[in-house]
Amino acid sequence: MLLGEFTERAWSDGLPIVPPTEPRVAAMLGGRDGAKSLGAMPPLWRQATLEKLAVNAVMAGCEPEAFPIVQAAVEAMLDPTFNLYGVQATTHPVAPLLVVNGPYGRRIGLHGGSGCFGPGFRANATIGRAVRLILLNVGGAWPGRYDMATQGSPAKFSYCIAEHEEASPWGPLRDGDTVTVYGGEAPHNVNDHVSTTASGILTNVADTAVSLGSNVGWYFSQAQLMVVLGPEHARTIAGDGFTRADVQRFVYENARQPLSLMRLGGMWGMQDWPGWMNATSDPDARLPRVPSPEDVFVVVAGGSGKHSAVVPNCTFSRAVSRDI
Repeated sequence: MLLGEFTERAWSDGLPIVPPTEPRVAAMLGGRDGAKSLGAMPPLWRQATLEKLAVNAVMAGCEPEAFPIVQAAVEAMLDPTFNLYGVQATTHPVAPLLVVNGPYGRRIGLHGGSGCFGPGFRANATIGRAVRLILLNVGGAWPGRYDMATQGSPAKFSYCIAEHEEASPWGPLRDGDTVTVYGGEAPHNVNDHVSTTASGILTNVADTAVSLGSNVGWYFSQAQLMVVLGPEHARTIAGDGFTRADVQRFVYENARQPLSLMRLGGMWGMQDWPGWMNATSDPDARLPRVPSPEDVFVVVAGGSGKHSAVVPNCTFSRAVSRDI
């Protein structure tokens, strides 16, 4: 079949693909039972068989060694806690972000250093792209047809990084060879070249995490937030004696807005706004944007430079981790 037909039949993400020939798919499966299904994938509820996953991994340009991560990521996304149906069909520009921990990811080339969210790293790019092709071709969520994202996001092409564990003062997000799937927006940059204290940097992080238009805080009973600290910021914060739990608590306590500001727009007044939000009428009350400090995930990634990022989630999806 000519490659152009893949695009004409809407089997591609718009970029050229590697033809999924039988030998290539067999190599990707590596002896696994291709008929085994991980479950039905929304919104069209097609069976996510290993063969289908392998076909899309080949198309994305994955090496066979990447397939265990693709499989673990799909298993995580199909956990009901992740709410893949909502992630696939919402108007919000959400994409599953894969954060990989452990030596296996590093061994196959997954990158968590300089420019980790950007181009130049085959494992990051192809694993993230394989997941997107699976969401398109198996789940059936095509832009404007089941995927109703108003504008979409570049993160919908490929969204996969390793944590820079060697640069983390607090150890990895997850122990061992794991992949964490988090439904997030594209990263929001935190630029702080001035602060020399943990509180200074984290105040900027907290401020970046909230705004009237932010999806964080729409549905407080489920919202989560990922903070991706650059190594330089992480060292400064840890140098002030902050543990990971301290970072989580600081962001939880400070990523807030007064009720008077929240009422001006954004998500205020939507039907499924939690009832407890109406428990106070104090315009100066500063309400939390996530349910607990544990709903703030702290990751260290990137290279030199005084930048970090926050990744708001889509409020109705919760992060899920799986062993690789």
